[in-house]
Amino acid sequence: MNNKKGIPFPLLIIAIVLGWTIVKQFDFENLKFEKPAMAVIYILTFVMTVYMIFKNNNQDVEK
Repeated sequence: MNNKKGIPFPLLIIAIVLGWTIVKQFDFENLKFEKPAMAVIYILTFVMTVYMIFKNNNQDVEK
């Protein structure tokens, strides 16, 4: 039997919310963020969340 798990739902929700927030904070006319310090925190958290999603997904496939 194959007990393959899917993508963790809470991490997926966090990634979607952070991605949407990053897009909303970015000013496309001036190519700058409205709040650069918060943008750094959002981007770092987004990258860590996406990394954890793929890390968990790869471990499930290998088992």
